[in-house]
Amino acid sequence: MNRCFRQVNATRHRLLLVLQAGFGLESLMPNCISLTVHCSQFPAQVRADLLQSLRSRQINHKFLYDSVKQAQKWLALHEAYSPSRTDPNGAEIYDLSLQAAAAACAEVALVHVIGLGCGGGQKETRLLQWLKQAGKAVAYTPCDVSTAIVLAAQQAALSTVSATDCHPIVCDLATCDELAALLDSLATGGAARLITFFGMMPNSEPDLILPRLAGIVRRQDIMLLSANLAPGPDYEAGVRRVLPLYDNGLTSDWLLTFLFDLGVAPADGELRFSVCDCPAGSGLKRIEANFHFVQSRAMQVAGEQIEFQAGDLVRLFFSYRYTPDRIQLLLGPYGLSVLKQWITRSEEEGIFLCRRTA
Repeated sequence: MNRCFRQVNATRHRLLLVLQAGFGLESLMPNCISLTVHCSQFPAQVRADLLQSLRSRQINHKFLYDSVKQAQKWLALHEAYSPSRTDPNGAEIYDLSLQAAAAACAEVALVHVIGLGCGGGQKETRLLQWLKQAGKAVAYTPCDVSTAIVLAAQQAALSTVSATDCHPIVCDLATCDELAALLDSLATGGAARLITFFGMMPNSEPDLILPRLAGIVRRQDIMLLSANLAPGPDYEAGVRRVLPLYDNGLTSDWLLTFLFDLGVAPADGELRFSVCDCPAGSGLKRIEANFHFVQSRAMQVAGEQIEFQAGDLVRLFFSYRYTPDRIQLLLGPYGLSVLKQWITRSEEEGIFLCRRTA
């Protein structure tokens, strides 16, 4: 295995309790799963990324999912507000897109589903179920930055795919240079690869994530990609129209938990949501959540003194809004083309079936 990856076993038992009870390792195996952790999520790198985030006042999104507490809060938020969970039409277009992707694999016997940024894995689990119903053998690789989220995705899928055919990966997609090679190493002769990239486009810088995505997708692969959209004919007005959707109690609690767990107090400032231009000058707009300090705060984080002053601003979150045309224009330079798309009636969510054409 590449030196940047490490395989670990995750179990619901504490090793100390197991040893005290006198059990051997063999007795643990029914309660264990194997997962691969990339060095982008090794403790030393996580510490370095955390300190860099705080110094730059721009928080790496992975820290909003990294801990078990953050992951649980995000999963609750997703359940309450995701169009695929709350909007019947949103759920309908996801089902249509998943069925279309499954149908595109009609000529093969084995399908490897790869969930990049898998989240809780509910959509991928439905996809796996449709593939099984069509008589396909399936394998599944849930991939996310959070160990807790990856384990949740695997657990959701285990009713459909066996543990031996599930290969969970924990990594930072934005910095994992070896991911494409690792996924290639999991390939089985004659298998089709079906890649999902749900919920990642809004919270990723397009010029950083799209080259990595293009490096993973092979010519024969099928990819389903989702994007949050700006509704209506006026792009900027559409982005401003959805701004209130972000400013709610669950979202604020999820975002502020990161700061409060580090030692920031609620009285130190306030969280504000606003519409901003893409810093790369692409013409895209995004919704940002920034914490505005109204008083100073000093705290120790990972052995380093971190200080904030009144007037400091910390960017906790951003979410890009696209249009269907902008998605196609962004993918084109990376050799990716949209073959089919599904848009919600609200025009706030889109799913795009893509293939490599160059």
